[in-house]
Amino acid sequence: MTRCAITFVIAAALACGADSKIDHVTIAGSDLKQMQARLAEVGIATVYGGPHSNHATEMALVSFPDGSYLELMGIQPDADPQAMAAHGWAKYLKESAGPTAWAMRTKDIAAEVRRLKAAGVEVGAPEASGRKRPDGVQLQWQTSDVGGGTRGTFYPFLIEDKTPRALRVYPRGKPVTKEIRGVTRVVVAVRNLDEAIKLYHQAYGEPPPIKQVDTGFGAYLALLGNLPVVLAQPLNAGSWLTGRLEQFGEGPCAFVLAAVSPAHFQAASKSRWFGSEVGWLDAEKLGWRLGIEAAR
Repeated sequence: MTRCAITFVIAAALACGADSKIDHVTIAGSDLKQMQARLAEVGIATVYGGPHSNHATEMALVSFPDGSYLELMGIQPDADPQAMAAHGWAKYLKESAGPTAWAMRTKDIAAEVRRLKAAGVEVGAPEASGRKRPDGVQLQWQTSDVGGGTRGTFYPFLIEDKTPRALRVYPRGKPVTKEIRGVTRVVVAVRNLDEAIKLYHQAYGEPPPIKQVDTGFGAYLALLGNLPVVLAQPLNAGSWLTGRLEQFGEGPCAFVLAAVSPAHFQAASKSRWFGSEVGWLDAEKLGWRLGIEAAR
């Protein structure tokens, strides 16, 4: 590769990192209604989004004003056994993993695929997918997996809408809630923090990370420039994070939302991450880890 070509790739990576936006984050479990009820208990309402066209899963969502949303994904009551077994997130669904994956939205998925390939990152060709909303509206989109592992775990997968995006994000024509502004951080559990930082830098060209330790969360943390991701390596072999890595491998272990009034949500514990206070909701009640910080 020529010096000019290398310069172009690096510049494109930096531009991509600066413009990166979360499309949605996925919480997986075996029982969708139970997941909806647990979120309602902590003050977050959801809307049923309908079954996916894969004959295996169904979803509900909480959409936010910034265009991001939480996707609760469960197993269809009449799921096809073969389709379920073949699903990339079958283990996460059957074992109710909670945080499972995340996606970044793009207006040109083919161009982003080319950019990642040029940066030396493994990425799949765009694939068509979709679902029908309960009101009969058909939704269509394309996705691409990044990194060669399980979809949306270590790296986010890519998504580009073919039908108007608002139809997918806002099934009722508006955000489900305005109290929460959006998903601000995806916390990705990793085995080796420095190695994970190198891989993210290769893909997105972000500047050197800011690091800190959170003994309450039990992790060494790294914030990657403008990317909405925090990498988390376990502090010790006996932590909950180590157990999660052993069960599900590297991937999302928690999500953080930005709220207009964080005090409206009862925090079971609090952390201070990179200058911002994060209130953690009751993980036992919810079944997974969800943080709330003040909207900026």
